[in-house]
Amino acid sequence: MTTEIFFSSNKLGTITDKQLQLVLDRFHLGELITSEKTANGVGNQTLFISSTAGEYVLKGNPLFAGQFIEEKFYVDNLLEITNLPVPSPYLVDESKDIFGWSYAIMPRLQGRHLNESGFAAALRWEDQEQIAALLAVTLCKLHRWKVAQYGEFDPVTQKIRPFEGSYKIWLYNRIRYWLEDAKQYSVITSTDIGWVEQLLTASEHVFHSLSSPTFVMGDFKPDNLLVQQGGEGWENSGIFDFTTGYFGDGIADLPRFVAMYLDDGKEALAKLFIRTYLHCMEAKDGFVERFRVHMLHQRVLDWGCAKATNDVTWDQDMPFSTWAERFTDFTAEWLS
Repeated sequence: MTTEIFFSSNKLGTITDKQLQLVLDRFHLGELITSEKTANGVGNQTLFISSTAGEYVLKGNPLFAGQFIEEKFYVDNLLEITNLPVPSPYLVDESKDIFGWSYAIMPRLQGRHLNESGFAAALRWEDQEQIAALLAVTLCKLHRWKVAQYGEFDPVTQKIRPFEGSYKIWLYNRIRYWLEDAKQYSVITSTDIGWVEQLLTASEHVFHSLSSPTFVMGDFKPDNLLVQQGGEGWENSGIFDFTTGYFGDGIADLPRFVAMYLDDGKEALAKLFIRTYLHCMEAKDGFVERFRVHMLHQRVLDWGCAKATNDVTWDQDMPFSTWAERFTDFTAEWLS
């Protein structure tokens, strides 16, 4: 269920102080002081809570049955395998007596989101470079979690459910599905489809030989990360929201930040991010081909979403293949 695409989240609706106090009482987390909506991340599903025992985040009204059980599985394992600042303990209440839906409550992590208004713009170039490298190292730590097979966690069986057919089949079918879906909101020509198929065919041999499934966050972006300055410079102070986690090729977590840097005209940071990741990653074979496919996957989703919501920031008449090629071929231009 993890890898299903959700373009919106369930809203929490009206929540009373009495209900929040019942949550705090259930987990012995003190007396309620204040609560407020969150500005980043899954905004419709989360709420900040301040109590006499500390600062917390409530996440409720799940997108699918077992969502919070699955997220707890990821948090608990990452806590054991890495030193990353994940929200632990991740406390889950599957009962629905308080809100009418299940929920999770976890410690509130401190720091700032890179996409906070004015934050990135105020950073010195040296700070931006340090943060870009820090993000790459964070991904390498995430991807240290290796498993025996490609697939997604099943909260019912508590086991990894293999992708039907193979990881390559799942990934390629997913790209084709969302490209076809984009036809509802935009013009996708036969030239675009031919370009996509040519790219997929050229990378097929690399995916056939992949044999090291690793944890993939699936949503590695500024909303789900916090940074702050420590004694030795910038540090990652929080990583959270593992709703879209699965087990596949770790390179799939790179495209969001690479695209963000390129869209912001910061090609040097995109290159630094990738170089740092390449330096610390383990399975480097076929990196350029794998990156192309994962970037294509992300750009297909971004294109369809922007067209559907009328949030296009580029030339409306630009063909999909022309728009996407700048991103998919980015590494090939200088790594080769």
